[in-house]
Amino acid sequence: MSRDSELPPQGVETPAAPAPRVPLDVLLAPERGWFRALRHPDFRLFWVGNFVSNIGTWMHNVAQGWLVLLLTNSPWWLGVLGFAQQLPALLFSLPGGVLADRIPRRRLLFTTQSTMLALALTLAVLVWRDAVTVPIIIALAFLAGTTMALNAPSYQAALRDLVAPEDTLNAIALNSIQFNTSRVLGPSIAGFLIAAVGVAACFFLNALSYLALLFAILKVKFPEREARPVNSFRAELVEGFHYVWAHRAILMLVVVVAMVSMFGLPYLVMMPAFARDVLQVGPTGLGYLVAASGAGALLGGLHLATWKPHRRRGPLVLAAALVFFSALVLFCTSRQPLLSALLLAVVGGAMVSSVATVNSLIQTVVPNWIRGRVLSMHTMAFLGFTPLGSLLVGALAERWGPPTALAVSSGLALVLTGVIAVAAPEVRRLQ
Repeated sequence: MSRDSELPPQGVETPAAPAPRVPLDVLLAPERGWFRALRHPDFRLFWVGNFVSNIGTWMHNVAQGWLVLLLTNSPWWLGVLGFAQQLPALLFSLPGGVLADRIPRRRLLFTTQSTMLALALTLAVLVWRDAVTVPIIIALAFLAGTTMALNAPSYQAALRDLVAPEDTLNAIALNSIQFNTSRVLGPSIAGFLIAAVGVAACFFLNALSYLALLFAILKVKFPEREARPVNSFRAELVEGFHYVWAHRAILMLVVVVAMVSMFGLPYLVMMPAFARDVLQVGPTGLGYLVAASGAGALLGGLHLATWKPHRRRGPLVLAAALVFFSALVLFCTSRQPLLSALLLAVVGGAMVSSVATVNSLIQTVVPNWIRGRVLSMHTMAFLGFTPLGSLLVGALAERWGPPTALAVSSGLALVLTGVIAVAAPEVRRLQ
C-alpha cells in the first residue's frame, strides 16, 4: 500500500493567519488528491461498509483475548487462541486465491461475511448465557479464521475492481487507513465496554457491524469477470506457485511479509498478558495499547497515501521491516505504559509501511489473470505464519515470560531481515 501524491502548494502563512483549508475537490482530485479513490461511488460505499465492520472485528478480538485470559490465566492459551484463529490463513488462503479468480466477487464476499456474522452472534449468545468454554472459543476462532482466509484474496482484488487503474495504489492506502482507524476505535471502545458491562457486548456489537458491510456488498456494482479457460483446482494452485517462484523479487517480498507475520505479529496475541501482568494497566489499558498500535498504523497509511509514484518502494519495504522488529525489541524492555504505547505506535506504522507496500507492489506488477492467487500468497504470508509464531511465543512466554519470549522472536527476525536487505538487490530496485 504505498502511494502517490502530496497536496498542492497552499501558499505561505503569516503568523496571524488561520491554517488554510484544503478544499474537498483537491483531496479527491484525480491527479494529486490524498483521497482521490473515494470519488468512485462504489469504492466509497465498500470502504465505509468495511470501516464499520472492522471496528466491530477489533472489538471482538480484544474481548476474545481478554475472555480467554480470564478463563485460563495462562499466556499459553493466548498463543493457542492465536494459533486457532490464524492457522486457517496458512491452510486456506491459497484455495481462497483460486476461488477469487473463479467465483463472482459479490457471491463469495456475501457468503463469507454472512458466515462471520453468524459466528460472532453465536459467541455473543454463549457468553451472555454463561455457557462458553475455552474449547468453544477456540473452535469458533478457527471457523472465523477459515472464513477470513477464503474471503481475503477476493476482498483485496475487489479494491482494484472498484477504482480506475490509476487510483489503485491510493485505494490500497485508503483501505489501510480505514482498517487502522478501526484498529484505534475498536479496541478503545472494547476496553471501556469490558470494564463497564462485560465482554458479551463486544461480541453482539461485532455481529451488528457486519450488516453495514453486507449492505455495501449488495449495492456495489462489481465489474464483469473476463472469460478465461478454467483448469483444475490443483493446476491453478501450482500455476500460482510457479509464477511467484519464477519472479525472485516477488518471492523475497513474500518472505519479508512471512517474517513479519511469524516473528512479529504474535505481539498482538500477547497484549492481554502485557497489559495485565507486565504493565499492570487492566482491560482499559489493554484497549489503549492496541489502539496505540492502530494509531501508528493509521499514520503509516496516511504516509503511504502521499507516496510519490517516482519514489522506489522496495527500500521502503526493507527499512520499515527493520524498524518494526527493532521497535518490538524495545517494547519488550519497557515497563512504562506511556513509553510502551509510543513504541507500539512505531510498531504499527512500520508494519503497515512494510506489508501494505508489498501489497501495492503485487497489485501493480502482477497481471490480472493470476492476481488473486498471488495475493493469496501475500495473505498466507501475512496471516498464515502468525499461528506458528503464536504457538512459539506462547510456549516461550509460559517458560520465560512474555517480554523475553517476544524479544527473542523479534530479535531473530531483525537479523534475518538485515540479511535479506543486503542479499536481495532486486528488492531494493523495485519502483
